[in-house]
Amino acid sequence: MKFLIVVLLGAVLAEGLVRVPLAKHKSMREALREKGIEMPYQDPAMKYMANEFAGANSMYINNYADSTYYGAISIGTPPQTFQVLFDTGSSNLWVDSALCNTQACSVHTKFNPQQSSTYSHNGQTVYIPYGAGSLYGVFGYDTVSVAGIVVPHQEIGLSTSEPTQPFASAKFDGILGLAYPRISSGGETPVFDNMMSDNLLQSNIFAFYLSRGGAQGSELSLGEVDNNRYQGSIYWTPVTSESYWQIGIQGFQINGRSTGVCSQGCQAIVDTGTSTLTAPSQYIGEILQSIGAQRSQYGQYMVDCSSVNNLPTLSFVISGVALPLPPSAYIAQHYQNGYQYCSVNIGPTYLPSQSGEPLWIFGDVFLREYYSIYDRTNNRVGFATAT
Repeated sequence: MKFLIVVLLGAVLAEGLVRVPLAKHKSMREALREKGIEMPYQDPAMKYMANEFAGANSMYINNYADSTYYGAISIGTPPQTFQVLFDTGSSNLWVDSALCNTQACSVHTKFNPQQSSTYSHNGQTVYIPYGAGSLYGVFGYDTVSVAGIVVPHQEIGLSTSEPTQPFASAKFDGILGLAYPRISSGGETPVFDNMMSDNLLQSNIFAFYLSRGGAQGSELSLGEVDNNRYQGSIYWTPVTSESYWQIGIQGFQINGRSTGVCSQGCQAIVDTGTSTLTAPSQYIGEILQSIGAQRSQYGQYMVDCSSVNNLPTLSFVISGVALPLPPSAYIAQHYQNGYQYCSVNIGPTYLPSQSGEPLWIFGDVFLREYYSIYDRTNNRVGFATAT
């Protein structure tokens, strides 16, 4: 089950330790003002405004360089605030803690259980292997608040040892997993499952809007869909394995023409914790050739920036609907020392799905184009064109 966590960490952890402040989303404030509701200023790192309708909550999340999307939660009494990666590709909640003295922990905000009157010790230890190291921790229970939704007695992983790489360069203090309980290490009940069982949500859904071009204004909605974040219809497709948010793909097109890829079926995991789009290794060569990408001396696949607008549109046929991915979505433009270069944000996946079908990962490259909705009541994923 852990191979996807390897992909996740390999893709999302960027260099440096600069923190990006939470953005204020003007459109929500203006929309409330039009309804006669004036939202007072609140420190976005500490508090979030609860929606006027019970059980429906949204929060703004950071976008670091289109590679990591994370935001603030609080743990304990009084609350201690942490930046966490909201990850549909895993299920555990863990944060850096005062029990950890490694360098990776020392550069992040650490939870101190002794400073929380509502903390209780679990006694269970946890070990999670990653591609570039391993995370050791212990479990405890405490109150967790996410977007104004308070979850009492939530099980939390507290790190006790983390390797310098890749964790020291992470932009976040922990991970909040939003996948199914089946893949939770140590049997920890995911935060969203506790929200459901405690009837804290208007509906058992959550949704992501991921901003583009490093801009702020990304959003996680819990218990609701933000109709201002998409246009047109929502296209639904069933979850094929209640572990990750895994769905089926019936076809793959280049410039609207069927390639035969996935004609016998493929699987895809919808993963906000992976920055790239990943393709099955047996198809990656054909895809890169259609794009005209050339491998650089550093191993990246590059294209001529002047040709980006002429590159093909890639489309995925999902439950009978073709969802296009334009070249502006899968090509990243970089500037260094006055020089512009363009790389392809598509990489290979070497392991098949659990069913044996070729596996894709719909990471942030795909999810910036589509507002994504995750429905636990009906076990389905919805996609709509993002605004």
